[in-house]
Amino acid sequence: MKRTAVINVVGLTKSLIGEHTPRIAAFRQRGALAQIAPAFPAVTCTAQSNYLTGTTPSQHGIVGNGWYNRELSEVHFWKQSNHMVQSAKIWDELRDHPEVGKEPFTVANCFWWFNMYSSVDYAITPRPMYPADGRKFFDIYSWPYAIRSMIKKDLGEFPFFGFWGPAAGVDSPQGKADAVSRWIAEAAKWIENKHCPTLNLIYLPHLDYNLQRYGPYSDKTKTILEPSPFTKVTGDKPHVDSYGLNEKIFPDLHAIDEIVGDLIDFYGKRGVAVVLISEYGITNVDTPVFLNRIFRELGWLVVKEELGLELLDAGASDVFAVADHQVAHIYLNDRSLEKEVRDVLAKIPGVEQVLGESEKAAAGITHPRAGDLIAVAAPNAWFGYYYWQHDALAPDFARTVDIHRKPGYDPVELFLDPKLSFPKLKIAWRLMQKKLGFRMLMDVIPLDATLVKGSHGRRPADKKDWPVFITERRDLLSASEIESTDVFQIMRRHILG
Repeated sequence: MKRTAVINVVGLTKSLIGEHTPRIAAFRQRGALAQIAPAFPAVTCTAQSNYLTGTTPSQHGIVGNGWYNRELSEVHFWKQSNHMVQSAKIWDELRDHPEVGKEPFTVANCFWWFNMYSSVDYAITPRPMYPADGRKFFDIYSWPYAIRSMIKKDLGEFPFFGFWGPAAGVDSPQGKADAVSRWIAEAAKWIENKHCPTLNLIYLPHLDYNLQRYGPYSDKTKTILEPSPFTKVTGDKPHVDSYGLNEKIFPDLHAIDEIVGDLIDFYGKRGVAVVLISEYGITNVDTPVFLNRIFRELGWLVVKEELGLELLDAGASDVFAVADHQVAHIYLNDRSLEKEVRDVLAKIPGVEQVLGESEKAAAGITHPRAGDLIAVAAPNAWFGYYYWQHDALAPDFARTVDIHRKPGYDPVELFLDPKLSFPKLKIAWRLMQKKLGFRMLMDVIPLDATLVKGSHGRRPADKKDWPVFITERRDLLSASEIESTDVFQIMRRHILG
């Protein structure tokens, strides 16, 4: 066996590898790169499940980052139990492999999703604590439990403030923009130094944040640049895969390159092979689409009033959408409306495709958790979860970072409301209220979805925006393109040596 570290650099694509990522580019030069035909949908939970099981959502059941639970009549996002994944994982298969034999085979999972209650040997994942009085404490979950206190003693508290929300990917008094990725990288080293796992899964998220805030490209026109300084060093041909990158993401590229380069050197000295991988590529968008508002206008979606605000009542609605980036699952409590709903969806600007049963089968997503219909956004569009028609009636969680209560993914949580005159003062006041024991809402998130400039979920037409698999083992990548389910076998061969 060959001990292996799989570093998941979220959002990394071929177009981002170059003069701003010289260490990643050098690693690519030493080995081979294959572009991954994205999972469908191309979102975190589905992509990771495809990679780790070698199956599609039709088998493993992870149809997105969240879905509608038909039995509970509730939408659930970002659940963490590994029992939700209904296919065997790569480490389960390898432990039973005859070539492994009696050699010790251990696995560490540093922040890949569905981390809790899996069969890995060492696990670290974000997990806040929620006391009964309504407070929330940022923290991590670990297995074995003892890791939690030991790693926090050695590395300090996990910088949860930067894992998601307006502070994610932004320099702040609490820490640097890349603090989360650096902490996770150090945690992976900590696990390696103490336990030497055969397989270490490492999740580095911070590149994702500003790609969603600003979009990866300064415009939509492909620009062939002059040879970069990196090109002159390596002697490569000029980069024809430089596409007018948005200069706002340059610091993020430099930071992730430093973190990844440091990990590559660290593992190299310990004889551990490294694989770089990503889940999806982000593309520029400018058009949010609110399917639930349209369904409401047609009388299909039901809201109920609570404390003067509006809540989506999924169980009472005939039709509603669970929005997840550029894909939306459409659930029909009244199946007789299917044709009418499909006809309406086909006419909505920003909707490129509608999948019914036959199309879902072709896409590998025929699972009871999936929507009865699935809408796919146009290249420049994405789906928002909003269902209210007047912002004054939006639910209290709409203006907060609340990834579990919202009935859909909300990238607007990455922004502070630009209408706030003194946002830092408001945040300080809210924190003071919290410390004094008052109930409070950190209501600093805007309700302007047009702020979002990058998204993912559909399969980008341009392959430069596909995720990548990079390894120094050239013999393992015989093709320049692979399917997301192929990752399982390639990683398996990588570990088996």
